[in-house]
Amino acid sequence: MFKAFRCIVMRDLTLAMRRRTDVLTTLFFFIIVVSLFPLGAGTEKMILQKIAPGVAWVAALLASMLALERLFASDFADGTLEQLLLTPQPLFVLVLGKIFAHWLLTGLPLVLIAPLVGLQYYLPGDAVITMMLALLIGTPVLSLIGAIGAALTLGLRGGGILLSLLILPLYIPVMVYGAGVVSASAMGTDLQAYFSILSGFLILALVLSPIATAAALRISVE
Repeated sequence: MFKAFRCIVMRDLTLAMRRRTDVLTTLFFFIIVVSLFPLGAGTEKMILQKIAPGVAWVAALLASMLALERLFASDFADGTLEQLLLTPQPLFVLVLGKIFAHWLLTGLPLVLIAPLVGLQYYLPGDAVITMMLALLIGTPVLSLIGAIGAALTLGLRGGGILLSLLILPLYIPVMVYGAGVVSASAMGTDLQAYFSILSGFLILALVLSPIATAAALRISVE
C-alpha cells in the first residue's frame, strides 16, 4: 500500500510540474490577497497586527480552493480514475496520496511564505512561528475536507460554485481556531488548547476524509 501511495504522490507531483502555472497561480493568489489588505486597512501597526491572523487564514482558504476543482477532474476526464477504482489496492490509500500531493503543492508553500505575511503585518517573531505551525496543522485539514467536496461535485456542471457552498461552512472551525492561536500568541496567552483542537481536527479528517472521498468517487463515477 505504501508503494501505491508513493506512486500516486510522485505521479501527481510530476504532472503538476508540467503545469507549473496552476501551482504558481495558487501561490501568487495568496500573496496578492495578503498584500491587498494593508492597502485598504491602512498602515497603522496596531490595526495590521490585529487583522493579520484572519487575513492569512482567509487567503490560505481561498488559495487552497483554487486547485480543488482540478483534484480529480483530469483523472475523471481521461479515464485514469476508473482504472484507480479497479486496482487491487484500497481506494482510500490512493485518495490519500492525491490529497497529500495537493497539500504539497498548495498548502506547504503557504506555510513557507508565512514569514512574509508577518513582515507585512508587523507580527512579532513568536506570532510568526505560531502562524507557521498553525498553517502546518490546519492546511492539511483544508485539503482533506476539500477532497470530499471535489469528489461529490465531480463531473457536475457548475461544480466549482457547488463545491464552494459545500465546503466553506466546514472550513469555518479550522479558520477560527487557526486565526485564534495566532492572536493568542500575540497577546501572550496559553496556546495549548488551540493546538490541541487543531490537531484533533487533523486526526479526525485523516481518519474520515479518505474513506468518505473514496465513497463519493465511486458514486460520481457510477
